[in-house]
Amino acid sequence: MFIYPVIVSSAEILQIKSSNSILVGDQNRNLTIKLFCVNVNDNDEEDAINLLKSEFPRGSKVKIKPFEMKEDILTAKVFDIKGNKEMSELLTSKNLTKQDCV
Repeated sequence: MFIYPVIVSSAEILQIKSSNSILVGDQNRNLTIKLFCVNVNDNDEEDAINLLKSEFPRGSKVKIKPFEMKEDILTAKVFDIKGNKEMSELLTSKNLTKQDCV
């Protein structure tokens, strides 16, 4: 019997594009990531972006837990390198998003 661990990759934050879209890169490529289960109200967009930028500044190392790939955009959960903070959960904890897992 083989047990396969959950695939979690490491990358670096290059840009926070919006409250639910970021650009990450490793030494070989750049990738746009849509945050898993994030739907921020337009009125809270700026606050959400500022929160993400303060907690995950450019150059921060992150771990990525992928869920699906569609049209060259990866939907994933993004954790700090220690695994203590996750972007979607951070926005939810500050009441800036509702879980949108449809």
